[in-house]
Amino acid sequence: MKHLLKLMDLSGQEIKQILDLADQLKYNQKHGIAHESLKGKTLAMIFEKNSTRTRVSFETGIYQLGGQPIFLSGSESQIGRGEPIQDTARVLSRYCHGIMIRTFAQETVDQLAEWSTIPVINGLTDFAHPCQVLADLMTIREKFSKLSGLKICYIGDGNNMANSIIIGGLKCGMSVTVACPEGYEPHPKAMEYALRSGGDFTLTMDIRKAAEGADVVFTDVWASMGMEKEVQARQRAFKSFCVDAEIMKLTNGAMVQHCLPAHRGEEITEEVFEAHASEIFEEAENRLHAQKAIMEILMK
Repeated sequence: MKHLLKLMDLSGQEIKQILDLADQLKYNQKHGIAHESLKGKTLAMIFEKNSTRTRVSFETGIYQLGGQPIFLSGSESQIGRGEPIQDTARVLSRYCHGIMIRTFAQETVDQLAEWSTIPVINGLTDFAHPCQVLADLMTIREKFSKLSGLKICYIGDGNNMANSIIIGGLKCGMSVTVACPEGYEPHPKAMEYALRSGGDFTLTMDIRKAAEGADVVFTDVWASMGMEKEVQARQRAFKSFCVDAEIMKLTNGAMVQHCLPAHRGEEITEEVFEAHASEIFEEAENRLHAQKAIMEILMK
């Protein structure tokens, strides 16, 4: 494992390795055990998309591991002025020990890794959100003490979260069902992986079918960052794709996961969100521990 670009690149064993280390790092932090495995190392953090959780969790994580974060805004760095990504990769490789990037195109992350001699971590692209889904898998395993054999369902837009949930869930032996409106299905590459994986995968437009017997229910905002012009059209398309109390009654007493921020009253009701807030904010915390594990494995 040289980089973390997308979950498709990892084996099920590599995912387990990350989760096992994340569990240990969380235990250490809770018990005040210092773990400065990356002392003296620096992480360059490139943000072409704004962030709350990604920035704070990576900055806090590298600091707790003894390292130093360097924040690079897309609008304020030379990338924002048109410097070729390969030049940025070669320069940062001479200064730093790792790069985390949160951007739009998956091709940007892939190209950065191609030209970099240090590890590259995908903090989010329009195609994939691997760090978030690793934190999700960590949270699910904490509750159920396993992943294999569980049924997870995702209700909403076939976006980067849906893509990564499909791939991560199937790699961990889970049954995965995705419910999206017509025209908002997951990326063809995620669908292709699901079909050739031989795993238990269903795509439907029926949210009741998706939720039936589920152990975990995922959802996400209807319009992600960069889709502001589509908000009204998406609100019409997704109006019946809300995780509410009636949907939850169809599940197997499911836990709820949401990558945040949440638009209460759209993809999830206030009632359901607050009933599952402890799970959702544990999921948010686990971004910190999962990303610390990723950084240690790649940068140590």
